[in-house]
Amino acid sequence: MANEKTSGGTLAGIKVVDCTRVLGGPYCTQMLGDHGAEIIKIEPPQGDEVRDWGPPFDDGKDASYFLGVNRNKRSLALDLSTDRGKEVLLRLLEEADVLVENYKPGSMEKWGLGYEQVLKERFPKLVHCRISGFGADGPYGGFPGYDGIIQAMVGHFSINGAPEAGPVRLGIPMVDIGTGLYSCNAILMALLERERSGHGQYIDMTLYDCGLALMHPHVANYSLSGRVPKLTGNQHPNISPYDLFKTATVDIFVAGGNDRAFKKLCRELGKPELGDDPRYATNGDRLDNQDSLRVELQALLAEVDGEELCDRLLAAGLPVGPMRNTEEVMTHPHTLHRGMAAEKDGWKGWGIPIKFSRTPGEIKRRPPRFGEHGRELLEENGFTAEEVDGLIADGTVLEARRKS
Repeated sequence: MANEKTSGGTLAGIKVVDCTRVLGGPYCTQMLGDHGAEIIKIEPPQGDEVRDWGPPFDDGKDASYFLGVNRNKRSLALDLSTDRGKEVLLRLLEEADVLVENYKPGSMEKWGLGYEQVLKERFPKLVHCRISGFGADGPYGGFPGYDGIIQAMVGHFSINGAPEAGPVRLGIPMVDIGTGLYSCNAILMALLERERSGHGQYIDMTLYDCGLALMHPHVANYSLSGRVPKLTGNQHPNISPYDLFKTATVDIFVAGGNDRAFKKLCRELGKPELGDDPRYATNGDRLDNQDSLRVELQALLAEVDGEELCDRLLAAGLPVGPMRNTEEVMTHPHTLHRGMAAEKDGWKGWGIPIKFSRTPGEIKRRPPRFGEHGRELLEENGFTAEEVDGLIADGTVLEARRKS
């Protein structure tokens, strides 16, 4: 029976050629690599630009932005603008299961590497996932897309922020991360279907589609009511109480998702009669009267020790939690217990959130330096030492970043 020392991960034996850069694509392929897939990261001659998105930088001058989403990969720097570079990519794809790329729509076709024109026939089992801002066609087809831009365009700004302060960008790049998660799911679905059909396929993923698909419950609310969602601050459009409150020690978030939990919350806070107040009898009532309810709860919470209260309420089965900063999160005992503060050869970051009982993931490699594994990757994939020397000599394969 396989165990955590010998399983290699759920995706052991899957080979991924990763021609992505920035965030959505690398986030996707890092997840695949965490669970055993072999990830060959193809970087352009100038390198993945997020290597420069700092400070902070590590001792190899790579930015934290790059280091956060490129573990468990090996780097090959390849100039795909040349015929020899394209041929190298095609040779790598001969044994690959998946190609992930986020070039501008039409680039692969222009280079003579389009899925329908070339890859589908030459590599019939290949799963080709393209990630772009808007797709290749439609009113925005081919346009560039970045996380904040898409957040604005698909409605995230319109529902995020306090009414008195105005719209605010989400503090994490949720569109890019969400697209990476959706893309990883799509690739796994395509690989599962390939087991039945024997055929690969093309996957068309866009930041726009994925960002829009994250707009729950706001799209659902609008679709049913016809009312345009508004800024709600920390409150929830469908649940009350669901808000951030001040205590004597720390801000805490309180969620009373159902009537029974709300009544229990009132008892634990020492005011059971609040749970019997007809203004707050049901979730609908609490939504209609959430301003007065907020005043009532804030008065009960203002002088208590928030950390102690959260521990007590959590133990009582009530969903509450203190607001913590990143340092507090990464050093918290539960983070450590769950293996979510990881280190590897001097690199530090979050751990692997997917916990398999029999085939766990593993952080086997720290994020690669630019072109660090070019020679070994090519030789593993059938290139002779003389061929590799020639590719490096003529600049098709690079060992140092080319200045723009």
